[in-house]
Amino acid sequence: MKFGILGCGHIAGKMTCAVKALQEQGYGVEAYAIASRSLEKAQNFAVENGFEKAYGSYEELAQDPDVDLIYIATPHSEHAAHSLLCIEHSKNLLVEKAFTVNADEASHVIARAKEKGTFLCEAMWTRFLPAVQMIREKILQGTIGKVETVEADFSMPLSHRERLRDPKLAGGALLDLGVYSLTFADIFLTDPQIGGKDNRVENTETKSVAFPTGVDATDWINLTYSHGQKAYLKTSMVAPTHNEGTIYGTKGFIHVQNLNDMVEIQIFDHSGTLTESIVPSKIANFYEYEVLACKKAIEEGRKECAEMPWAKTLEIMKVLDSLRNSWYIESVRSTR
Repeated sequence: MKFGILGCGHIAGKMTCAVKALQEQGYGVEAYAIASRSLEKAQNFAVENGFEKAYGSYEELAQDPDVDLIYIATPHSEHAAHSLLCIEHSKNLLVEKAFTVNADEASHVIARAKEKGTFLCEAMWTRFLPAVQMIREKILQGTIGKVETVEADFSMPLSHRERLRDPKLAGGALLDLGVYSLTFADIFLTDPQIGGKDNRVENTETKSVAFPTGVDATDWINLTYSHGQKAYLKTSMVAPTHNEGTIYGTKGFIHVQNLNDMVEIQIFDHSGTLTESIVPSKIANFYEYEVLACKKAIEEGRKECAEMPWAKTLEIMKVLDSLRNSWYIESVRSTR
């Protein structure tokens, strides 16, 4: 699978690390092409990371007939436009989270991919991790009893990054960090075997403190689900680093270090005694699992990944819209 990356920023470097590891270890993935708005930047990236092709425009990458999958690695505000550009050239896509600025854009991109018959997936890498299945199996085995509550906090002092400060670039804590807290709760509480059939959020209590530029700086989100479970979530781009989640059951709890890549899973009994610690293995940096899932889906002729179907992308985008709308965040409005 010839892999192309649209954009040469920080996240593109992380994905490149995963793709190169897959290539070197014989997983059938090739770091093929990189595109930037600057040819010099793309060429430098290609030389440093071993890409065969370098393009000075995104359209050139989209027009390359040999690219099998393009990863959109530009800011949130550009995801819809860049996705639509690639879809018009019938390219399979893996789009970095947050998928788009709002649900309206997401719906439009998905509809166009459906019309063109192209593969499309949101790169919410957490949902593809082997650790997710490990935790699910522990819960289904009754290790912690019936799940009642989830807590999650992903905070990191990132307000110095211009993109996160800028409303025009869909900045703020929620789309970059808070989506992980929401995803952590969603993965386990909406699982029909864990949370119960058709378990959905029935009530939301939320509070946000704004950054001087108008984006959300720190957010608190409390959710009540239809089967009675609770989720207590927090995110901040100005608070000290705190990245962890806990699933509480009637017989114990599971603590996860790092909501995004789940580098360690700790299981505690009802008395709070640590009974097991699991460090999931990885090929590179955990980004590789979403790439492999996309490769498998494309080879099987599927247009979406079971781990992150279009319906789930839209569902989460609507939740993000609802939250930001309640905080009066401007970027919820359609930019189409």
